[in-house]
Amino acid sequence: MLPDDKKSKLSMQEIILRGTIIAVIITVPSLVTFVIVWILFNDLVMGAILGVVVHFIAMGFSLKISKKILIKK
Repeated sequence: MLPDDKKSKLSMQEIILRGTIIAVIITVPSLVTFVIVWILFNDLVMGAILGVVVHFIAMGFSLKISKKILIKK
């Protein structure tokens, strides 16, 4: 009935790969921010707070990122 739907679906491997890419895009900046602030200022609490702020900013962009990555063309 709907042969085009079969072509537009992502395979499980593509979903896992793209989900991993999104996770890396969201997680790496917050970890890098945490480590850099911790090393430069020698302040664990400030590093954690700035890491969390960067993480939530990245999560805000994750919807746009996932729409571009997860849609099969």
